[in-house]
Amino acid sequence: MAELNKINLLKLNKHFIQIRKGGVKVIIKKLRSLIYLILQIPIYLISIPTVIIIRLVRPWFLIRWGALYSSRIGHFAKETELYCCERDAKINIPSQRYIDFFYLGKKYVCNRQLEKMWRRRIIILPTWLLALLCKVNRLISIFVAGGNNHEIWDRVSQDRDVHNLLERFEPHLNFTDDEETKGKKILTEFGIPESAKFVCLIVRDSGYLDKHKKYNLRDWNYHNYRDGDIDKYVLAAEELARRGYYIFRMGINVLKPLKSSNPKVIDYANLKIRSDFMDIYLGAKCRFCISTSAGFDEIPIIFRKPIAYTGHVPIAFIETHNKRTLILTKHHINKRNQKELTVSDIFSSNVAVSFYTNEFKKNGVELEENSPEEIRDIVIEMDERLNGNWKETGEDLLLQKKFWSIFEDRIKRLNLKVPIHGKIKARFGAKFLRENQNWIR
Repeated sequence: MAELNKINLLKLNKHFIQIRKGGVKVIIKKLRSLIYLILQIPIYLISIPTVIIIRLVRPWFLIRWGALYSSRIGHFAKETELYCCERDAKINIPSQRYIDFFYLGKKYVCNRQLEKMWRRRIIILPTWLLALLCKVNRLISIFVAGGNNHEIWDRVSQDRDVHNLLERFEPHLNFTDDEETKGKKILTEFGIPESAKFVCLIVRDSGYLDKHKKYNLRDWNYHNYRDGDIDKYVLAAEELARRGYYIFRMGINVLKPLKSSNPKVIDYANLKIRSDFMDIYLGAKCRFCISTSAGFDEIPIIFRKPIAYTGHVPIAFIETHNKRTLILTKHHINKRNQKELTVSDIFSSNVAVSFYTNEFKKNGVELEENSPEEIRDIVIEMDERLNGNWKETGEDLLLQKKFWSIFEDRIKRLNLKVPIHGKIKARFGAKFLRENQNWIR
């Protein structure tokens, strides 16, 4: 009882802290939540017999439900796509007759176009209805086992394609004829020829999640280790423009503009043309995407577009499932002696699976972004691979083999509870490996 009282006091104190920081707006928000909770009481009462009936009919027909991570575009896109792929592959699927229902897990939906497209592929019911059924089912499970059978999300690897399904199955989302016409029209009106090749560029900064605080009062600074400087991408963007590409810098509420005098380098994130619809359309239609591993890059991924990752951290979680993926990771510098850590050193320094900025600091590791030249080189490699012009030497093959052999060995030594890689098919940046052979140790 004393422990329970302590937990309740901590929760109450958390509310007071949030009110102190947010003032009147937070008070209004919490009052709305309280009123909403009171209005839900009759629905709770109806949900109890409904869940009991659903449980009773389970031997003959299974009804399952799950929340979609609708507030973050990466999760909303890829986790849902992997669910559809697993359904096609008969993975994590019941052996009996069943039906699956989903609800939006958050009040804030990151992209309405993506929501609209998912509604065409899966059954999404009102959150107020399905979330309550889920809560009641979990409450009943305290006394009667069997509730987990009705939960869809038993994917232990979440957004990791550990079965290499994205290469096996076609995309589950598509545009209607009207949407295709709309997307082409917007690009034409913006001055982009219909046959033009274009690339999406997404460089993560804290702008989007800083604005997100108003939705959940959360401090997202722990993600800052993933941030990049858009200025370092101008050289690569202008090289691609020289090769005939248009470059769309993606994002919402970005901190800095993309500064280039080249008309083919477009700071789309800061233009009126930007919309939920065009975010998805551009991600689906691009030739490839350059990304620092930010949520948006999952849109090109679910439409099976190649990705050139730069500054990808933490290193243990680099995306390896696709043969058309190219990767650079950030430089890891020992703060004590300012020397760059090798691949093995990174894993030995307790930061290979770090998802918090302070963990890198605590372990004496400073992250340094890839140089503009390194970024340019990897996008040139991607372009030439896609065009069939890339010349892979025997040295390149040996360096790739050496890097991935060390990587796989170090992943095994981590003894992770859940798998995070399937068959490794990605490649590390070839020129980077040639010029940094002492790093591959």
